[in-house]
Amino acid sequence: MKISYKKLWHLLIERNMNKGDLQRLAGISSTSIAKLSKGENLQTEVLVKICVALNCDTSDIMEFERDNSDNEHSR
Repeated sequence: MKISYKKLWHLLIERNMNKGDLQRLAGISSTSIAKLSKGENLQTEVLVKICVALNCDTSDIMEFERDNSDNEHSR
């Protein structure tokens, strides 16, 4: 499985925000923004900061997506 932050990007668009706005509002680093952009794992603390800043839940900003390797492991 991999993490998708597509929900976060849609939420930012709905709120007329960009990544820089999110970085400043949530008080997170540019490294965290880069990891979000690449769909990489983040510390829970960073996800909590984003959720507090956007007044939302983690399910509003991320989801798990199956990839082809998941199917191979389940056989």
